[in-house]
Amino acid sequence: MTNTEINNDEVIKVLNKILEAELAGVVRYTHYSLMVFGYGRIPIVSWMRGQATESLNHASEAGELITHLGAHPSLGIGSLLETHRHDIGDILRESLEHEMLALSEYNNLLQLVNGRNVMLEEYARRMISLEEMHLGDVRKMLQKPGE
Repeated sequence: MTNTEINNDEVIKVLNKILEAELAGVVRYTHYSLMVFGYGRIPIVSWMRGQATESLNHASEAGELITHLGAHPSLGIGSLLETHRHDIGDILRESLEHEMLALSEYNNLLQLVNGRNVMLEEYARRMISLEEMHLGDVRKMLQKPGE
């Protein structure tokens, strides 16, 4: 199936939302990594910096798809609210909210391209899988031992 069977404008709009959300993830996770204190700091900071790098890679991939479709990637960045809550639990709950928004955009993309464009469909499915795994990791981190 060809790109003419998808609504390019709608697909590009969603890809730009994904790009912006992932760029916000870079900033968010970098900020979070700076705000972690306490005994578990080193592994948590390392994990958050890894998430920032992963978000940058996801943003780049979305941008490449936008230009592949002949459009211009957004220079915007998704929502970045500073809550000034820096307890690791608060940070992880904020992360969970952000990741759920990104997952929603990947699901929107899949709905637009499902059965119409194999490349974009495979991309959306792969990203949904990665986001769902990430959400599972964050939920596990929020669980108290024995729950």
